[in-house]
Amino acid sequence: MKHKLLAVALLSVAALVHAEPTPAKKELLNKVMQLQQPLIDVTARQLAEQPIAQLMQPVGNAIQFRVPPEKREALGKEIQADMKKYIDDVGPMLHDRTAKLAPAVLGAQLDAKFSEEELRQLIGLLESPVLRKFSQMGPDMQKALAEKVVAETKGQIETKLKALGQTVDKRLNAAAPPAAGASAPATK
Repeated sequence: MKHKLLAVALLSVAALVHAEPTPAKKELLNKVMQLQQPLIDVTARQLAEQPIAQLMQPVGNAIQFRVPPEKREALGKEIQADMKKYIDDVGPMLHDRTAKLAPAVLGAQLDAKFSEEELRQLIGLLESPVLRKFSQMGPDMQKALAEKVVAETKGQIETKLKALGQTVDKRLNAAAPPAAGASAPATK
């Protein structure tokens, strides 16, 4: 009998853990998701662009070292057009899928971690004109900081990058000397 009562109690607790949120909490969760839509859109865009960024490094190197200088610009433009076509193709699909999955994935996490009162407070914060103003400044602040850091460290970074390039060239040349008549790629 004790085992049956324990089993019933455990099932009741499990049902509570996986229970649907109340209609009021569901409404609050939907509101948070609506307010977070710009971040969800950024996630989708990053998912589309990340493989392109990873692909560009070796492509850039290949263009630099394997393509005659007079053909580089035209080839670069063709490859950029191909990558834009890829993003135009997969971007909407990733956007739709991200928008569809976000409520289930993010909403479930919010439902598990926040009470109705906490969701109300969160919505109040997200709707705050001050937070909105601050968030809109984010890209400008990030750009200003990056420009200042680049300006103040450019000489040091360029020197270190040049030294790194020379070290890499030496290692490559030592590991696989160039074929007769071929020259090793020079790094700037």
